[in-house]
Amino acid sequence: MKKIGVMNSDISRVIADMGHMDWLSIGDAGMPVPKDTEKIDLCVQSELPSFIDVLKNVLIEMKVQKIYLAEEIKEQNPNQLRNIKAVLPDVDIEFVPHKDLKKMLGNTHAFIRTGETTPYSNIILESGVAF
Repeated sequence: MKKIGVMNSDISRVIADMGHMDWLSIGDAGMPVPKDTEKIDLCVQSELPSFIDVLKNVLIEMKVQKIYLAEEIKEQNPNQLRNIKAVLPDVDIEFVPHKDLKKMLGNTHAFIRTGETTPYSNIILESGVAF
């Protein structure tokens, strides 16, 4: 039995299967997920688990070189943007319109749905190289 890191077997599997520059997404409870994208649904109730807690857990095992966020997070959810920058301080950020971010989900290995209900709490993580 695994005793540290990402304990969810689906998330752990997806991270282990990723290569350099592959994408994994994490998002809020309302984000529409393309039907061909694997959805790992962690939401048990509103705000549980939170977006930032899931992001921190994923980062235990995943090397990230770049992230994609909705442009709208700057105005609509600056607290969440600060939280993201705090846990990924040295990672490049590309801001795109929210409508484009939703389209980009079709290129991710999986979408992890959280219980987050604050606006624009969605991210695409681009994997880096750990060596």
